[in-house]
Amino acid sequence: MVRIAVLGLTMLAATSAFAQELAPDQARVFIAGKLFAYDCFDGTSGIGRIFADGSIIGTIQAPGSNTLRFAHLPPGTIRVTHTSMCAHLSGLPIDPCFRVEKIDYHSFRGSIAGLSFAYCDFHQRNPRAALTRRESTRERARESASALSVQQPAP
Repeated sequence: MVRIAVLGLTMLAATSAFAQELAPDQARVFIAGKLFAYDCFDGTSGIGRIFADGSIIGTIQAPGSNTLRFAHLPPGTIRVTHTSMCAHLSGLPIDPCFRVEKIDYHSFRGSIAGLSFAYCDFHQRNPRAALTRRESTRERARESASALSVQQPAP
């Protein structure tokens, strides 16, 4: 559970030579409510969303594992102030804080403050676009089947 929280929190941090570091309030606006796929330095990956209330929902896949796990953390897990963005996780002696660096309009890198080697790269996903792609693939398959049936003589 702690690992899921840390990875979710890493969605709120970043380091990159070409990136623009975001202040906590800017990071909240850039990230909150959007769906992001992520890949971390240790091979962990998944997809998730951080909501404005600080809750997190998504999936996580550990390196070398074929198991995709569902994860949900309650409201208030991510806490943003004017000076910091931190995770509040019961059972941890500290609340880890994060850096967020915007790479482009659809991606960012997140890292634990002071540990830039421990990062995750996040790329925004649009679930509606995936539905459209699937529908267009199905439509093309139907059109191909129709074309084949027209070209083949009836017995």
